[in-house]
Amino acid sequence: MTVLSELDGLALLVNVAIALALIVAPVAMWHALLYKRDPRAAMGWISVCLLFPIVGPALYFFFGINRVHHRAQLWKEGSYQRSFIDFERGEEPLSDIPCYDKAAGDFAPLTRATYALTGLPLLGGNRVVVLRNGEEAFPAMLDAIAKATDSIDLSTYIFDSNRSGRAFTEALSAAVKRGVVVRVIIDAMGELYSWPRVSRRLRRGGVCVERFNPPRFMSLPPGLHLRNHRKLLVVDEQIAFAGGMNIGDRHLVTQGASRHPTVDTHFQFEGPVVAQLSTGFAQTWRLASGEKPQQRHADQQECGASLCRVIVDGPDLNLDKLSNVLMAAIAQAKVSIRIMTPYFLPSREMLAALQTAALRGVAVTLVLPEKNNLIYVHWAMRNMLWELLYYNINVAYQPPPFNHSKLFMVDGEYLLIGSANLDPRSLRLNYELSVEIYDTVMAAELEKEFDERLSRSSLVSLAELDSRSLLTRSRDALCWLLSPYL
Repeated sequence: MTVLSELDGLALLVNVAIALALIVAPVAMWHALLYKRDPRAAMGWISVCLLFPIVGPALYFFFGINRVHHRAQLWKEGSYQRSFIDFERGEEPLSDIPCYDKAAGDFAPLTRATYALTGLPLLGGNRVVVLRNGEEAFPAMLDAIAKATDSIDLSTYIFDSNRSGRAFTEALSAAVKRGVVVRVIIDAMGELYSWPRVSRRLRRGGVCVERFNPPRFMSLPPGLHLRNHRKLLVVDEQIAFAGGMNIGDRHLVTQGASRHPTVDTHFQFEGPVVAQLSTGFAQTWRLASGEKPQQRHADQQECGASLCRVIVDGPDLNLDKLSNVLMAAIAQAKVSIRIMTPYFLPSREMLAALQTAALRGVAVTLVLPEKNNLIYVHWAMRNMLWELLYYNINVAYQPPPFNHSKLFMVDGEYLLIGSANLDPRSLRLNYELSVEIYDTVMAAELEKEFDERLSRSSLVSLAELDSRSLLTRSRDALCWLLSPYL
């Protein structure tokens, strides 16, 4: 009797499993068919669910569905919520796209495209200063904090607890004592780079701190990827700092200042564009805290010759904005495209756009670190560089120290700077902030520096790539295969 009851129980379990498979697998396949943007991804998940009707849907549930609960969609009055669809579509439908701005000259089509994507005007009268490494950036930022009288808004990915981090902590706490409203956003994953946590010390100093998307014990894997990678400091809505630099000793390159120095470029902004940067921080604050902060809308006086516009990018309604701006800029190029980035894993579309630009006669140059701080990313990048070299695109490795700078320059006039790398993590998974700058004088300054770094770099050749052993090529290809998650 016992044996028969056990068999009956087993048969029941088998029947339940079959019933679940007949229900769950078709639902998962239907969802992938309906909502996946890439047909290859849709076909892959449908195949997994078909071949493994129980395990496949479970894998799709945990790893295949993009879960982004973007609070900005809820704050927008009258918005129509559609689960998953908004993430897959990204931005809202475009409307009221302006005609070409003839005042923009040859770059009129690009300015039109960026306005259509961001809804933000290109603002003139800005003063932009290049700040190289922590030696120049940190004193300027700390000086602005020390002079603050009204507000300080800071967003960063990494906020180290070493000497540089302590200097910022003390300056922010001192500002609170003066009556300044201080708000700080630290990414919860980025904060794990240092110990003890800076957020605790800041709170003890009276600073209002939010940790962005802190991981939870029961959170699904995608929650680990949606990071706030924006680096932004706005003081009194009159002066702002943005770029790719975190806060910590790693960005001090003077000999002996750091064990692993990281070269980087940051930018100081004054003028009307500061209002757009302040709005960018407000959006990030709403995401992190759920609060709707009051915008002070301070008057920003014109004080320079740079035309600037902010591009806020993230895995929500802003999805693909930065990618589309980059594609438009590549298509606009007539003479040169110069790219300096620590991580280069472009989409197939962006890769094809660069190849097409090279075919049109545009001089395309890519400068990468010779030794990357993430070795597996270096291996993944090396796997696809031949696709650039085949089209006579120059690729160079610059010697240590590791260069974390992110520069995108077109035709000696257009600059795109900010926190984003040219990889899937920045362009698909992270919240990023960039600024496009039209300024021939600044472009000439940065191109001169680009040429100087290029002169000290070694060009990558097809022969070098082809000489890799089969084992090395296999390792590089495997890392490239995993590149969407690196």
